[in-house]
Amino acid sequence: MIKFGTGGWRAIIGDDFIKSNIQLLTCAVARKLKDDNLGGGGFVIGYDRRFLSIDAAKWAAEVMAAEGIPCKIILREAPTPLIMFAVEKYDLPSGMAITASHNPASYNGIKIFMPGGRDADEQYTAEIETYIAKLTDADVKAVPFDEAVKKGLIEIFDPMNEYIDSILAAVDTELIRSRGLKVVMDPMYGVSQKALQTVLLTSRCDVEVIHDRHDTLFGGRLPAPSYNTLSTLRNTVEEHNADIGIATDGDADRLGVIDDEGEFLHPNKILVLLYYYLLKYKGWKGACVRNIATTHLLDKIAADCGEVCYEVPVGFKYVSGKMAETGAIIGGESSGGLTVRGHIRGKDGIYAASLLIEMLAATGRKLSEVWAEIVEKYGHFEMSEHDAHFTIEKKAEVHKMLLEDKLLPDFGLEIEKVSYMDGCKVYFKNGGWIIGRFSGTEPLIRVFCEMSTMEEAERVSKKLTDFLGI
Repeated sequence: MIKFGTGGWRAIIGDDFIKSNIQLLTCAVARKLKDDNLGGGGFVIGYDRRFLSIDAAKWAAEVMAAEGIPCKIILREAPTPLIMFAVEKYDLPSGMAITASHNPASYNGIKIFMPGGRDADEQYTAEIETYIAKLTDADVKAVPFDEAVKKGLIEIFDPMNEYIDSILAAVDTELIRSRGLKVVMDPMYGVSQKALQTVLLTSRCDVEVIHDRHDTLFGGRLPAPSYNTLSTLRNTVEEHNADIGIATDGDADRLGVIDDEGEFLHPNKILVLLYYYLLKYKGWKGACVRNIATTHLLDKIAADCGEVCYEVPVGFKYVSGKMAETGAIIGGESSGGLTVRGHIRGKDGIYAASLLIEMLAATGRKLSEVWAEIVEKYGHFEMSEHDAHFTIEKKAEVHKMLLEDKLLPDFGLEIEKVSYMDGCKVYFKNGGWIIGRFSGTEPLIRVFCEMSTMEEAERVSKKLTDFLGI
């Protein structure tokens, strides 16, 4: 079964992530491109450091060659934002990243990109699934990789320098150089080091790097920046008295931050800091876009500046789509992904990190001080997060209660409205909210709750989880 979730197709290696499925999916993409009269426009493939990634990239390229579609392959470990950049830079109709992003090491997967380098939207991936259903193994042809390269059917290329230059052109490196900032960088055994370290060193930052070796098991931890996975980064920031600690997930499209006081900054805070910086310090004008499980502090900042904050379902394709529609200056998710207008049309942890470094230089203040300024102005917004794994039977039971029968517990708070746009989200009249939604990439349900205190957020979350029996 090949089904696309919110972040592409992901599967367990050796189970569904196997050569035949990878080539079947690639053949479906190729057939769709040709039916859309885009087959001659070319295709780009890149891959991360996961087990089987380079092999999968070559297997996919072999199918593109057999289908007669000019194929470029980045034959080095590549951040997902680099691949998206290449789709846009070379005006390609599509591209592919071999990655399972922040999933456990037992997973791998494929992300598909549309023209302009955007994440493939729901309609696009649904059409690919339709093509897959019509194909058989006999329909899938491949030209051996080395043979295809010799015949010019596959081109090996490397747009890394152009990608790095695009980031250097977008941030004020001269201003950053004047500060002499100390940065600790944690690629989490992923693919961000070359690009991000080059940007930081070019800006004359003092850089310490940890967890940079190639490890397909990611040090035994999830390659996802979180409080639990960044303990070494916290300790290193404190030991080196650094201004900031920066971590990126496995494919470098998400960002995690440790501030000058050794505190983990929730992705919500990173998104808020950057939106506040763009509006208040850089003088930009424009809306922001957030998904349905991301902080409403963005709404408050937007309203204070005469702007709008748009809410969309979970999945960065919805964020980038709404940004294109509205001209918003920033968009992001509480999971750590964000993008800024004028850069690529998808998540980029490397660019976001660079912009945070510029913020430190431009404000002349520490991260903790800028955040204190925001809290003083807009108040406290605290979010609790809980994940619950389930059996197939339990999922059906919870789905029926929450999304079919639309049952809710007594939260002890006055409800303003309930939305079923993506899961079940309850908006309270006190400005808080809670949402329960099924993950699109893993077998679990996620519960997010935002209130003015963490105690209240936890209390309300427990009301829902107890009610659902999870």
